[in-house]
Amino acid sequence: MKRLGGIALTLLALAGCNRAPDNGDLAEAEARGSREAAENGRIECALEGAKLFDRTCTVEEMSGENGAVLVVGRANVGYRRLQVTTDGRGVVSADGAEPAKVTIIGDNMIEVAIGHDRYRLPANTGGAK
Repeated sequence: MKRLGGIALTLLALAGCNRAPDNGDLAEAEARGSREAAENGRIECALEGAKLFDRTCTVEEMSGENGAVLVVGRANVGYRRLQVTTDGRGVVSADGAEPAKVTIIGDNMIEVAIGHDRYRLPANTGGAK
């Protein structure tokens, strides 16, 4: 709730101005909100083929035998394990059931698709677009 209040105040402050909000400012606020949400264990996801994303999934980092593993998902749908890589791929499917397709969607943000599920995660993308 604290994070939502911060985003709401940022957007409210922009709305209170007599000018249209700058798209760059809005994108930066959204990216900051996504990073803060992930730090608090929440990420955007679109599960079971949903077209729209919502911030209802959780992410938890664990130590695995090959390094860091992210557990992403939602209790009523299920969870997936993603192995964090150090070779520039970002993450790969840790359970091997289905391959993970990683796409850079903006500064410090990737989208991971596995089967019919998609997750948005903060990542060090080097400012790629």
